[in-house]
Amino acid sequence: MPDKPSVLFVCVHNAGRSQMAAAWLTHLAGDRVEVRSAGSAPGEQVNPAAVEAMAEVGVDISAEVPKMLTPDAVKESDVCITMGCGDACPVFPGKRYLDWRLDDPAGQGVEAVRPIRDEIRKLVEGLIEEIAPRPRA
Repeated sequence: MPDKPSVLFVCVHNAGRSQMAAAWLTHLAGDRVEVRSAGSAPGEQVNPAAVEAMAEVGVDISAEVPKMLTPDAVKESDVCITMGCGDACPVFPGKRYLDWRLDDPAGQGVEAVRPIRDEIRKLVEGLIEEIAPRPRA
């Protein structure tokens, strides 16, 4: 893994899970990791319940917009993490692929999104420890 690993989060609409995961990784790892997110069929906007749930924990994703998944995004990433998009993610040799099975927040209220947000944070914290741990003092 290079000095600054890159991670791509992919879900179907790039409106909920992948947006929250990208925001958590950026928030928790700072500039130690390059972060991307995309969708195999991007929605028109980020899920308002996801925006609200993240705002509750001090992470602002209100300016984010869903992005289309491209082969280049996968090629440029060291780790590709899918979240319920099935076979839509192109596979390239030498890349690491993970699939995080998480409930889809689409159409859910903020009460249902909070546990998904919290589970994503735990997964992201584990990922950071593995690919970009803080230097030991």
